[in-house]
Amino acid sequence: MAAVPPVCDFGWRAPGFSLPSTDGRTVTLAEVKGPNGTLVMFICNHCPYVLAVLDRIIRDARDLQALGIGVVAISANDVVAYPQDSFENMKKMAEEKGFPFPYLFDESQAVARAYDAACTPDFFGFNADLELQYRGRLDASRREAGPPDLRRDLYEAMKQVAKTGKGPADQIASMGCSIKWKAA
Repeated sequence: MAAVPPVCDFGWRAPGFSLPSTDGRTVTLAEVKGPNGTLVMFICNHCPYVLAVLDRIIRDARDLQALGIGVVAISANDVVAYPQDSFENMKKMAEEKGFPFPYLFDESQAVARAYDAACTPDFFGFNADLELQYRGRLDASRREAGPPDLRRDLYEAMKQVAKTGKGPADQIASMGCSIKWKAA
C-alpha cells in the first residue's frame, strides 16, 4: 500500500545517528553533513517506487554532492518479514549500482522513528545548519519512472537550499511503500 509522508516541518533539526554502512564503516550524521546542506534518504532494496527511480536518485545524489550537499541513504525495513532488504542484499545493491553515498542499515528502526520516516523513498533535505527545508518528492514518477525530462523536484529544491539555506515553500510529498515496521 502506498504511503505519503507529511509536509515539510521547516526548521526541524536532523536527529543524529551512528549506523553500519554497506562499506564496512560506521557512519554518523556529522560525517555525512555537507557544507551546503545534507540529504537523508530512506530507501530499501525491494520497493517498486525506489527501484523505478534508483538511477535518478544516484544521478541526483552525485549532482547534489557537487554542490556541497552531503548525501546518505538509510534502510530501516523489517528484514525478517522482508529478507530482500537484508544487510547482505543492501551491500550487493550498493556495489552493483555504485552508490556514491553511504547506504546505512537501521536494524533497530530507531533512526527511522526519530525522523518519522513514512515511506520509501522518503527524502529529508536539510540546510547547512541541519534544519529541515525539503520533504518532498524526487520527481513526478510513481511506481514507474516518468519521462526522462520530468522536473527534478528534489535536485532543484536542494540546489536552492545550497544557495540560500531555505527550501521552496511549495513542495509535493513523496509517495512510496510504507516503512515495514517490526511487530511490537
